[in-house]
Amino acid sequence: MKSNQPFPKDFTIDSTAAVLFEGYKFIQNRKHMLNSNIFQTRVMGKKVICISGEDAAELFYDNDKFQRQGAVPKRVQKSLFGVKAIQNKDGQAHQHRKELFMSLMTKDKINELQRITRNQWEMNIKNWEKAESITLYEDSAYIMCKIAFEWAGVPLKESEVQQRTHEYKSMVDSFGGVGPRYQKGKRSRINNEKWAKHMIEQVRDHTLSADEGTALHAMAWHKDSKGQLLDPLMAGKELINILRPIVAISRYVTFAALALHEYPQYKKKIKNDENGQSTKMFVHEVRRYYPFGPLLGAMTRQDFTWKGYDFKKGTLVFLDIYGTNRDSELWDDPELFYPERFDNWDGSGFDLIPQGGGDYYKNHRCPGEQVTIKVMEESIKFFVNDITYDVPNQDLGISLRRMPTLPRSGFIITNVNRK
Repeated sequence: MKSNQPFPKDFTIDSTAAVLFEGYKFIQNRKHMLNSNIFQTRVMGKKVICISGEDAAELFYDNDKFQRQGAVPKRVQKSLFGVKAIQNKDGQAHQHRKELFMSLMTKDKINELQRITRNQWEMNIKNWEKAESITLYEDSAYIMCKIAFEWAGVPLKESEVQQRTHEYKSMVDSFGGVGPRYQKGKRSRINNEKWAKHMIEQVRDHTLSADEGTALHAMAWHKDSKGQLLDPLMAGKELINILRPIVAISRYVTFAALALHEYPQYKKKIKNDENGQSTKMFVHEVRRYYPFGPLLGAMTRQDFTWKGYDFKKGTLVFLDIYGTNRDSELWDDPELFYPERFDNWDGSGFDLIPQGGGDYYKNHRCPGEQVTIKVMEESIKFFVNDITYDVPNQDLGISLRRMPTLPRSGFIITNVNRK
């Protein structure tokens, strides 16, 4: 392939409105129109290169070529991630902070998380048996919040659960929102950061105990690469980056319940799953098939040439997360829900990328991906093995324009009973 070839271009003057209107399929629509896995456009007045596919993901997670600083819009930092938090760091600072998060992902800690998840679902059965109907997304977010706080070692009064759940849901929901939806997420982050900062300060002045090995203890006493304790506000932001993603698993739980409803043949496989393989394959397929994150952004660190295209330093690049998970070059019949595709999956690190790609320690892959998988596994086994329920007629359609998305009804269930 010759070098210095021009990027295929989306000739719209600015595609900001198109991103919001087309949602998850924005990159895919232009990929098919231009017959190219790479193209140039403009978003919010900035030149953007969009890339899609496994080799594109491998490029995107090359730390020598890309950095996150300057790539995440301030509006997203102020609502979803937190300003100057781990998602915006690079190099040694990022690796040092990532090690903090990965220190919480030990086998024992993950086993503890599974136990907490199982207990929280079981404790909720009586409430569901009494309810006329349950909107699974709302209730699972509430349960995930309790799971998150218990696992992180953060005290949580029953009277506070609803508020904290609302705040984390609003932060996540603000990602693709404008106007009131975005402002709601921004206000929730401001409120939650004040609370989290206060928690860190209480631990440090010993008015609140934090068990060693918990996220609360780790964030409160973590020292940066220069040997200094994190500013209390920053430590609070990173504590939120443990709690908020676990609450966000409620979206995957809702999609998993939808998959069990739409593909009931997998209930028997999960029920008889002695080694856990069928459940794991089901979880992977839910994460591949249903829309979660649409895209990710990074900034080029240097000039380089890739596949004959010249990338200039300081260029914003979007990686197509949704499209790569549905790429026909990677997945046979990608529009088919088929967990068996993962039976002999090699796990390359750059094909299934709902929570990023590459290595957990070196790259910007989400450190909590294993948390997501284990919580989903326990939740799915609970729905298959522990309760019965009905799914009444409702709108289970999923809008690919809304980011992030869910079944429109939130997935309503009725007549819940313990088996």
